[in-house]
Amino acid sequence: MIDPDHGRLSIARQCELASISRASFYREPKGESMETLALMRVIDETFLDCPFYGSRQMTRHLRRLGHDVGSKRVRRLMQKIGLCAIYRAPRTSEPHPGHKIYPYLLRKLAIDRPNQVWCADITYIPMRRGFLYLVAIMDWATRKVLAWRLSNTMEADFCVDALKDALAEFGPPEIFNTDQGIQFTSLAFTQTLIEAGVRVSMDGRGRWMDNVFIERLWRSLKYECVFLNAFETGGEARAGIGRWIDFYNRRRPHSSLGGRTPDEAYAINAEPERLAA
Repeated sequence: MIDPDHGRLSIARQCELASISRASFYREPKGESMETLALMRVIDETFLDCPFYGSRQMTRHLRRLGHDVGSKRVRRLMQKIGLCAIYRAPRTSEPHPGHKIYPYLLRKLAIDRPNQVWCADITYIPMRRGFLYLVAIMDWATRKVLAWRLSNTMEADFCVDALKDALAEFGPPEIFNTDQGIQFTSLAFTQTLIEAGVRVSMDGRGRWMDNVFIERLWRSLKYECVFLNAFETGGEARAGIGRWIDFYNRRRPHSSLGGRTPDEAYAINAEPERLAA
């Protein structure tokens, strides 16, 4: 996907065009066997239907399907994918002990207009011979996916790149809400928000429902795109996911939006704000 010997495009520019971080290109990920990758896909598919499964329940389920696995291996793979049962407040990663945790600002807040609250989350994307991580920035009120990036590592930079993409195209929201994953509590991520004048909000314990909109996005993306296409390369994954997100934003109506698509809801509700400004 990235050609270090390209005559006209630098590695940085190629990574930008491919929506992946430079760190993802330079860092060589640890590989997993084909058998393990297949098992990770089964775990991911199962979790979409049963998000209350912890590692022990997942182990029992996999054994019933005929997989000879132990709980330690299942726990490791669930952590690698970024899965945690909902009753334990799901997070893509654990918070970093040295990072500041910001207060939760959405309690009893009526969220009814675009750019009032944005949110973000990370999910695991299985491919034929590996996997990637996908981050998405979403407008809470209209469900519009504002920006997204792929990476083969869980480092914070691809999340920061997606955030900068969204800010550059749509301007800053009033509030940005995330879980306490290490990518979102990193200084690079929070400082980007603060410098843009955005109030930072972070889920506390028991607030797993605040991720429900993006969790629904992940479920639809995987069943309608990822699981139907065994992507061979990062380029194929980027192209396929890009087509699906374009379809989701422009052509997929939502009953909660009065039958409008996310693009339509965002445009209609944002217009009065622009006129008032």
